[in-house]
Amino acid sequence: MKTLILFAIIALSFSTLAYSQSISDNALGLRIGDDDGFGAEISYQRAFGDNNRGEFDLGWRSGNNFSGFKLAGLYQWVWQLDGNFNWYVGAGGGLGSFSVENGDQDVNDTFVFGAGDIGIEYDFDFPLLLSLDFRPEIGFGNSNNDLGFDIALGIRYQF
Repeated sequence: MKTLILFAIIALSFSTLAYSQSISDNALGLRIGDDDGFGAEISYQRAFGDNNRGEFDLGWRSGNNFSGFKLAGLYQWVWQLDGNFNWYVGAGGGLGSFSVENGDQDVNDTFVFGAGDIGIEYDFDFPLLLSLDFRPEIGFGNSNNDLGFDIALGIRYQF
């Protein structure tokens, strides 16, 4: 009897983990936030299946004496938490360029980066998707070779 109950619990757990909510084919909007100053990205998501998608972001950053742009691409896996709440993880990378004004010396650099992604999102009954995610990024360039923690709020229209 104990074996049957244990088997039922394991089977129920796997069926709950395997259940996924179908995600929208396309979503377009903004991703607002950054780890150093204010940044905004135009964000596009494209579904590749029922529970995975690609996210492509083109953004600009500004802060105290610096500005730059960044292009990112991520592959994400999406799982349903409860009702309209989903959570997702992903990995990807991108490239960027920045300029820093430091007194008489200006520093310009182009870099590539690797990124991870984890977040939670709410899919409304009308075509709006809100998300909050955490994206650690490690840069590879002459001046940008450190780890950054990008936290952002996403607001996207689904179609």
